[in-house]
Amino acid sequence: MTIAEMTLRETGRRRGVLVLLLLLPLAFYLARRGDHLGQSIRFVCLGLSWALSTAALFVGSAARSLEPRLRLSGYRTHQLFLGRLLALWTLGVALSLPYFALILFDQKNIRYGAIAVIMLLGVLVAPLLGLAVSALLPRDLEGMLVLLTVVGLQMILDPAGNAARVLPFWFSREIGTYAIDHTSVGYLDRGVLHGVLTAGVLLLVVAVAFGIRLRRRPHVRFVEV
Repeated sequence: MTIAEMTLRETGRRRGVLVLLLLLPLAFYLARRGDHLGQSIRFVCLGLSWALSTAALFVGSAARSLEPRLRLSGYRTHQLFLGRLLALWTLGVALSLPYFALILFDQKNIRYGAIAVIMLLGVLVAPLLGLAVSALLPRDLEGMLVLLTVVGLQMILDPAGNAARVLPFWFSREIGTYAIDHTSVGYLDRGVLHGVLTAGVLLLVVAVAFGIRLRRRPHVRFVEV
């Protein structure tokens, strides 16, 4: 809880970043609202996921220099990354609520419960993806390029193809089809299963990457005598 509070305080000081995170999914939504209402919903869900994964990337990168000192102060590795995830999940829910309300009042004849499921899975998966990238790649620019590539591929690949299924946000297209096009419940089941499995895999990657990184002591040098 202490790590989560620290993360929220640090993020709260960056009001400009929070405003951009809030407006980015709106740009995704408005870009397709005029002619493709269904795509506008899918795009706003992807926009939220990209915004949250980017926030997690910067949170993870900013904490790199602080985490070894927290580790030496007695914090366990899992407390560090779970605290940051708790803060990012809280932020994700706060960012998603206005967009769910927007869809609720602006869109008709869709399954609103399924839209809520997409957003909740996005809030679950996106911070895990951002922290995993920040743990594996030392530089922000490299991480940003990876996230842009992931979201770009998610938008252009055929969701029915095998390549799209290995991407972390494939569940949003699948559940979105169920919610917007009123297809069978199989789309919902496959989407939920994909989202949960993706979250589990990414959580394992985050735990292993953080564990390896925080066990290293680059400042220690062994001298033969």
